[in-house]
Amino acid sequence: MDAYEDSSGASAAQAEKEEVDSRSIYVGNVDYSCTPEEVQQHFQSCGTVNRVTILTDKFGQPKGFAYVEFVEIDAVQNALLLNETELHGRQLKVSAKRTNVPGMKQYRGRRPNPYFRSRRPFMPGPVFYPPYSYG
Repeated sequence: MDAYEDSSGASAAQAEKEEVDSRSIYVGNVDYSCTPEEVQQHFQSCGTVNRVTILTDKFGQPKGFAYVEFVEIDAVQNALLLNETELHGRQLKVSAKRTNVPGMKQYRGRRPNPYFRSRRPFMPGPVFYPPYSYG
């Protein structure tokens, strides 16, 4: 019975995430020197901005894109009109935020390359002689 409760809790959390994502946009090609306040100011005319998240790598360096969450769902349509506008001299790419569905990760691995050859030389393992048995 606990497993059922956990899954319903997970689906409630997923539904809440989808609701937040429906009020959010993806902003690409953001200048590395841009602050969340500047991004918020750029999208202020679309509606009330709840949160701006500029993603960073493991070293704390900006990745060059951000997510903007609005209070109203209507603000997303207004924000999409700001696609290809400039901020810090860079043309922004604005699109609706997509919701990641758990367990539906896209294949991020590389395709096997039939022409790939390892740089390491082939090192044969130890020679194995089966034991003789006469019996």
